Amino acid sequence: VPGLDMAGASVSCEEAGGDSFDVIAGARGEAGRVAALVGDVSGHGLQAALLMATARAFLRVSALGPGTPAQAVTEANRFLAMDTVGSGRFMTLFYLEFDHASRTLAYVRAGHDPAILYRAGEGRFEEYTGPGIPLGVLEDKRFEETRASWPSPGDVLLIGSDGIWEARRPDGGMFGKARMREAVRRNAGLSAQGILDALFADLEAFRDGLPAEDDVTLLVVKFTAMENA
Repeated sequence: VPGLDMAGASVSCEEAGGDSFDVIAGARGEAGRVAALVGDVSGHGLQAALLMATARAFLRVSALGPGTPAQAVTEANRFLAMDTVGSGRFMTLFYLEFDHASRTLAYVRAGHDPAILYRAGEGRFEEYTGPGIPLGVLEDKRFEETRASWPSPGDVLLIGSDGIWEARRPDGGMFGKARMREAVRRNAGLSAQGILDALFADLEAFRDGLPAEDDVTLLVVKFTAMENA
């Protein structure tokens, strides 16, 4: 994607999982707009995977149609909630659109952990926060979007699932977000794929052979010079 170096991976703790990530070019029918998302369905296994497949289809259709990111998530939630309201099943989501024309980002946080942005030139982290409950809880919920300026070349954005920072080692210690951020800081000079591989390697070493208890999903976006677009 012009101006964006992207890499993603999703590893299930069972044969099938409820995590997913997606990158959708041509969002809103515009060539210069790209949608990216990470979702996490409650529970594990086949049932969670089936619900995620359904939600992902709704989100793709909504992302490619007219409107705004908030409207896309609101529409997807309305359809998903027809199957989930009252069942106790839900899906957290972080949905983001990159708009090259205006050099802005717009995102919706639906009960998901905030995305993490590493400002490489300043050596500091910030979070993309915002209001919103998980999808599938209330059929008539209207979601809100938050806008942000386009980050600088070299900055790194991470959208992940809690299976990363809540991963445990044999003595019960938790991987945590501080350890994840340090891995990003150490490897920020690498490509998006290099950063993702390094973080997953750190996570595997931390678990020290202990099987994963939750699905692990991560989408890494490294911003590049727009002149290369």
